[in-house]
Amino acid sequence: MRKLLWLLFFPLAAQAAGEGAWQASGMGITLNHRGQSASSAPLVPSQPVSGLMTLVAWRYELNGPTPAGLRVRLCSQSRCVELDGQSGTTNGFNNVPAIEPMHFVWEVPGGGRLIPALQVQSNQVIVNYR
Repeated sequence: MRKLLWLLFFPLAAQAAGEGAWQASGMGITLNHRGQSASSAPLVPSQPVSGLMTLVAWRYELNGPTPAGLRVRLCSQSRCVELDGQSGTTNGFNNVPAIEPMHFVWEVPGGGRLIPALQVQSNQVIVNYR
C-alpha cells in the first residue's frame, strides 16, 4: 500500500515547483551500534540542472523494526533537515542550488549494539526546483 501511495504522490511532487524536478534513489545502510551515525551514498541528478530547490520529497524503507530514538536527517551540501517519518515533503531546502547532492543520515542515540541492527532497504528523493 505504501508503494502505491508513493507512486500516486510522485506526480504531485514533481509538478509542485512548476519548472523541473529530479529524482534519485539508492540502496540503504546497516547500522549495528547506538551512538554512531551512517550516511547514504550521495543522491544526485542524472543530468545537469540549474535553479534553486523548492519542495523536496523523501522516502526510505526499513527492513525490520524502527529502533527507539531513531534520528534521520536529509542533507544537501549546505543544509540538513530532520525528518519526521519514512516519507514526506519539506520546504527546508528552499533556495539551495538544485544541483547539490542529497544524502540521508541515520543515527540511534545511546551506546551498545543494536539488536536487531537497523537495516535501511532503500532511500529516495524527489527534488523540485525553479
